[in-house]
Amino acid sequence: MTAAAGLVAVTGATGFVGHALLDEAQSRGFAVRALTRRKQDARAGVEWVRGNLANRASLDALVRGAEAVIHVAGVVNAPDSAGFEAGNVAGTLEVAGAAVRAGGPRLVPVSSPSARGPQPSRHGAAKRPAGKIVAAGGPGWGQGRRPSIHRPRAPELFELFRTAKWGFVPLPGEGRASVIHVADLARLLFDLLPGGEDTTHMVFEPDDGRAGGWSQRELAQAIGQAVGRKRVWAPQLPKNVLLGAAALDGMLRRGKAKLTRDRVSYMTWPDWTCSPGKAPPPSRWTPRVDTREGLKATAAWYRKEGWL
Repeated sequence: MTAAAGLVAVTGATGFVGHALLDEAQSRGFAVRALTRRKQDARAGVEWVRGNLANRASLDALVRGAEAVIHVAGVVNAPDSAGFEAGNVAGTLEVAGAAVRAGGPRLVPVSSPSARGPQPSRHGAAKRPAGKIVAAGGPGWGQGRRPSIHRPRAPELFELFRTAKWGFVPLPGEGRASVIHVADLARLLFDLLPGGEDTTHMVFEPDDGRAGGWSQRELAQAIGQAVGRKRVWAPQLPKNVLLGAAALDGMLRRGKAKLTRDRVSYMTWPDWTCSPGKAPPPSRWTPRVDTREGLKATAAWYRKEGWL
């Protein structure tokens, strides 16, 4: 696939990973056809297709003539298992079906380490069969499991940065996690597009290159340093406290609650580190963004926008 002639179809283009993909596509000279539920502002090099993962006509229009499909869209929060299955399992099946009907463009979906099991949450339970759909798919298909992502313009991280400014960062547990900057993830997904023996039907788990990932306390201290604090107090919140907060959020916001029991199960899982054996081939991709520097850039963006 050549950058000058390549047309890439993208789901989830309106999310934070999707925005990074559009930037990366533009820098490489790719044309993009992107799925969207709502009308979007015009953007050079991007053709917007109205629809969703349940609309076969819109998916067929999305992938028609594309040389590759990057599937990012999915559900990370839902009130029940049916919501996760509809967004992650059924949605992936529909995208894969559209790729097959279009003649088999390379499909590269984005998942998470929760897909490998055991399943601490409904979200993870839905991600695993979605991954199996791709593993059994067409020639040249492969997939990436992304860890926690950091980047500027991240509203869900803002509360941690704001409390860090006052000297403390509450922790959901004592576990460890791998992280990656969104720009590095976007580079990887485009680096996987040409295919080849070293990527076909492979599952990759990219991260920032830190062996063994980060402990929750290490990340808390790194966030503190990003906002100019030498040290922060990082108390561990017991799981039952988080479950109580989730119950309160459910009472107040009902179906729109951000903190759910399922989310608490995910947050308190002790090991979200990437497997070294599933690292992308160094000849294809290596991380460029140092996590500490990336967190500082995020803090600088918050300050510039008046959030901190």
